[in-house]
Amino acid sequence: MLPVDIADAVLVGRLLLDSGPTPVLVRGGIVHDVSRDAPTVADLLERDHIAGLSGPELGRVEDLDPARLLAPIDLQCVKAAGVTFALSAIERVIEERARGDADKAVEIRGDLESRVGSGIRSVVPGTPEAASLKAALIEAGMWSQYLEVAIGPDAEIFTKAPVLSSVGWGAEIGVRSDSDWNNPEPEVVMIVDRSGAIRGATLGNDVNLRDFEGRSALLLGKAKDNNASTAIGPFIRIFDDGFTLDDVRVAEIDLVIEGPEGYRLEGTNKMSQISRDPTELVRQALSEHHYPDGFALFLGTLFAPIQDRDHPGRGFTHKTGDLVSISSPKLGKLVNRVTTSKAAAPWDFGIRDLMRNLAGRGLLSGPANG
Repeated sequence: MLPVDIADAVLVGRLLLDSGPTPVLVRGGIVHDVSRDAPTVADLLERDHIAGLSGPELGRVEDLDPARLLAPIDLQCVKAAGVTFALSAIERVIEERARGDADKAVEIRGDLESRVGSGIRSVVPGTPEAASLKAALIEAGMWSQYLEVAIGPDAEIFTKAPVLSSVGWGAEIGVRSDSDWNNPEPEVVMIVDRSGAIRGATLGNDVNLRDFEGRSALLLGKAKDNNASTAIGPFIRIFDDGFTLDDVRVAEIDLVIEGPEGYRLEGTNKMSQISRDPTELVRQALSEHHYPDGFALFLGTLFAPIQDRDHPGRGFTHKTGDLVSISSPKLGKLVNRVTTSKAAAPWDFGIRDLMRNLAGRGLLSGPANG
């Protein structure tokens, strides 16, 4: 699960220790419990020199019990940017025109790609050239609300999940039990502090229900926000001289899905093909808003699975038991097994529970709160 250059990486994560959820810092491959100085990850990310923090050593990172890993964020809002790649824009339009019916998708895809694909790939969103393309597409009867956020001035930014509801490495990830056309979305997740500064990055799976959103964009909340439907991890990699925003801009995020019946699908999300720079997406997420505990922002994905699984023309959809692995050399690997949101472990540890736990451990009166 670790970056290839783990000896040089500074990582932030959360472990479920016997005493409760605990922020940890990984430096030089050694795990440090930093909860006395930073009782939450939100506190930790406000520090100017994160790598300089220390605390009781918990051993080497490769010796950690993976079952103790939690999602590496806690009090941060979980936001997501949609339709940030040309291919994903085309696939959203296909969903819209097929009204969520996977059988109709193959009939629409070829014509739409030939008429719209080259234009979307060649313009910068929000520019006069994009406005001209929009006018031409409207004239041709090809316009869509998804194309608006793909090439217009305003990105699609939505709230993906409630605070503390994300699952981490090894946890089951949930797909609605009443969805029959869905897929994983392998993404880079920006981690932003309360001032709007990007402090690091991690991996995420923004589970997508193509049938729900395809029937109506107003079903986005139901399509995106369900029990165990947001996976983040395994660790946040902090920006420093060895890992910068430029590494994110050129990152390749590999996806492997291994089905219980022997099915295998591979794909890659190439960040170099994103339509808007990560800093622009963070700026639009900030907008006229405040995030006193910071936020995590999914940047969207190039990956759109159209490889047939069971029936010709129906493309891909998940089955219970699928093993989903999302990886990138400098961020490690996030692994989750698919179940339904009904069957996944219930989310029953909320903000009040965390505050009670930290108070009981005497952590709320530490330096981070003074």
